[in-house]
Amino acid sequence: MIAFHFPPQAASSGIQRTLNFSKYLGKHGWEPMVLSAHPRAYDAQNPSQLASVPPELIVRRVFALDAKRHLGIRGRYMELLALPDRWVSWWLGAMPSALSLIRKYRPQVIWSTFPIATAHLIGLTLHRLTGLPWIADFRDPMLQPAYPTSGLQRRFYGWIERQTVTRCQAAVFTTHSAMQTYRTRFPDLPPEKFLVIENGYDEESFAHAQPTAPTVPGTGPLILVHSGVLYQTGRDPSRFLEALGMLKQQGVLDARVLRVVLRAPGDLPHMSALVDRYGVGDIVEVAAPVPYQAALQEMLNADGLLIFQGAQFNAQIPAKVYEYFRARKPIMALVDPAGETAKVLSAAGFDSLADMDDSKQIATILERFVAQVREGRAHIASESVIAGASRAGRTKELAGVFDRAVTSKSGVFVSSIGAHKP
Repeated sequence: MIAFHFPPQAASSGIQRTLNFSKYLGKHGWEPMVLSAHPRAYDAQNPSQLASVPPELIVRRVFALDAKRHLGIRGRYMELLALPDRWVSWWLGAMPSALSLIRKYRPQVIWSTFPIATAHLIGLTLHRLTGLPWIADFRDPMLQPAYPTSGLQRRFYGWIERQTVTRCQAAVFTTHSAMQTYRTRFPDLPPEKFLVIENGYDEESFAHAQPTAPTVPGTGPLILVHSGVLYQTGRDPSRFLEALGMLKQQGVLDARVLRVVLRAPGDLPHMSALVDRYGVGDIVEVAAPVPYQAALQEMLNADGLLIFQGAQFNAQIPAKVYEYFRARKPIMALVDPAGETAKVLSAAGFDSLADMDDSKQIATILERFVAQVREGRAHIASESVIAGASRAGRTKELAGVFDRAVTSKSGVFVSSIGAHKP
């Protein structure tokens, strides 16, 4: 399992995908090994996550540098040192170590996971050298309209993408729209080659987190939490903060009624300045990152949860959506109505969805949402929705893909995910 995002890396929900696959594959007849990067390559680390790694799991962390931090001057670096990405040096450290692991343990399948393109470059090289079946976990599309922005990097991404899609035995995505994008872009390849395994939540992570009693009407402000990184493009909270400011000016909401926590949004000074710009600093707290377990506890203790997912990420679903389901809390989402996130939430019965770029619509829905939460009328995920979002179930799907990879002679899957088990 070739994964850049793995404990103790912080600030990416992607670590949970690989971590939980590696925890549960053993229940389905597969013994995983993880090839990751040396922690020096990570912008941010969360050592508390290391406690979640199974002690019996073989993890090899190899040489890797960040071109921006280790090879740059004042944050500037040569683009040629960062193709396809800033961590291409990981490929140099990975190859001898990976071949050593293959000689010693003789694995039957290679699995690599994007969004670090070098992971697929490592998978491609190992597949070509060993002939082992290769499953490419794209999660989201590699090439998107606004990313990569550099023309040279886009060409490198395009080459790796085509080589990966052509040579892997299965290409896995987290949403159906992402999968359909690739089926359309590569019509010469069998559609069965493209599969969906959604993200999910880990029940074991919630085992030691217990919710407190819900807010008693009239005893304090409702607490709404967003947990995770926000961006200036695609997950920009500006219109939400503007809407909050409008409701404050109208006397509809104030600090006695509502408290909003933006937990680990990324650039804390920028986010704090944005909060101040709209005059809602008494309502909104910009909070620093906390260990993952503490973040889950905060979700469980909140009165409601927030999601930001704009049109730029229409083909993606934040992994936190499934954790929000498991938290059994009301959800308000700032989304593009045409996106995958909006579709998943609507299918689960949530209707407090507003266009992320429309402050007036956000204000209307936020006022209604706060009233529904306070009155106990807000929707929460059903038990069937929660059960279907478990990462343990997702791992069973992945094990099925591995099973077919080692038994298929044609290289094309002829059965649906989860339908085959030896």
